[in-house]
Amino acid sequence: MAMVQTKHLRPKGFPAWMGNDFFLIGYRLFVKYHTSYGKRLRGLYILQSQTDKQKMEWLGNIFTKYKYTTTDIRQEVDGNHFHIESLQSDFSIDVNLAHEQFPLAQGSPFGNWKEARRFAGPLPFTFSYIPEKKSVLIVEGVREDWEPRPVAVTNMQITFPEMLQNNGLQLANAFVVENIPYSWKKGKLDPWISKEIS
Repeated sequence: MAMVQTKHLRPKGFPAWMGNDFFLIGYRLFVKYHTSYGKRLRGLYILQSQTDKQKMEWLGNIFTKYKYTTTDIRQEVDGNHFHIESLQSDFSIDVNLAHEQFPLAQGSPFGNWKEARRFAGPLPFTFSYIPEKKSVLIVEGVREDWEPRPVAVTNMQITFPEMLQNNGLQLANAFVVENIPYSWKKGKLDPWISKEIS
C-alpha cells in the first residue's frame, strides 16, 4: 500500500502551472514479469488506486488502467506524528516520522532493514493486464533522489479492497521518501504469456 502526495501532476511536456495536486493511494503487488522477448523485469502490479479528487479519478482512468476511485482522505501532522484516515475506505494509520533506526514491524518476513530495503524501491516498472488485448501494459518510471527512510507504524486499522481480503496479511515494513522528481515513460504493450508473472 503506497500513499503519495503529488504536486503539479500533469501529462509530460505540459507546464507546471497546468498541473494539479492530488493525494493518491495505490494497492500493488511486487512481481517479476518475464516479457515475450526474454527479459525479466521487476516491479509492481497495480490492483487498485484511490484519490481524494474526482478530477484525478476521471483523468487517471483515461490515461491509465489503474482502476481509480475517489475517497475521503484526512491527514494530520503533529511534530513527528503523522495520522491519516478515511471513513469511506475504512482505514486509520498512525506513523512515527522521527529520524531514528526503527526496528522492523513485529512478524515481518524480513530479517533486517537491508533485506527490506530491496522492496522499498525504486522499482522501475508498473504492470497492468489489458484483457481485451491479451497484453500487459509496461510503464517505466523515472525518478531521482530516492532515499527511503524507515518509519514506525504505531497504529494500523485497514479494511483492504476485496482482492486483498486475506487473514494472512502482515505489515512487513514501512518507509517514507520525500521531494522526489518523478515521471513516466510511454507505456509499452507486451503479449501475455500464461503463467509468466510471479
